[in-house]
Amino acid sequence: MTDTAPLKLPKTVVLVGLMGAGKTAIGKRLAQRLSLDFVDADKEIETAADCSIAEIFARHGEPSFRDGERRVILRLLDNAVHVLSTGGGAFMDSVTRSRIAERGISIWLRADLDLMLKRVSRRSDRPLLQVADPKAKLQELMAERYPVYGLADITVDSVDAPPEVTVERAQEALAAFLEGRPQSSEPKAS
Repeated sequence: MTDTAPLKLPKTVVLVGLMGAGKTAIGKRLAQRLSLDFVDADKEIETAADCSIAEIFARHGEPSFRDGERRVILRLLDNAVHVLSTGGGAFMDSVTRSRIAERGISIWLRADLDLMLKRVSRRSDRPLLQVADPKAKLQELMAERYPVYGLADITVDSVDAPPEVTVERAQEALAAFLEGRPQSSEPKAS
């Protein structure tokens, strides 16, 4: 950003998008730039449940996980303004989405299939990807979720570049949103 004045955020910045889009990596850096706390909803869910997300899925199933996820995110949105990274399915829940619209500024980190696949293949703790063909599963999730993610206040493309590139885009998009300027999803020319 060319402006040196920090953004004054009236609401929590909520990052949404599929696994591998970079919500945690970008969220941590964006929070640091904005001098805000960073909170990872998935970590908060694990702390509240005293077990991993994979264990919650295995023991109780996805519906139980989604119920707990909703409760944790609603609680977190009542905290002081911060940057919140959500799980890939959180924004799909209409109650969660409605509360995010009331109490937050949502940013969809959109990434292409190959980039997400490259990123998620680094970890084996993704319950929804414990299938024979993770790429096909990601494609299925993209088809299902991208129209809903498109309801977010802001869309920022997460790119295969140093994280600071996407952080810069997110910060610029936030500034434009707060000033009421139309957002551009196109990368700026160098």
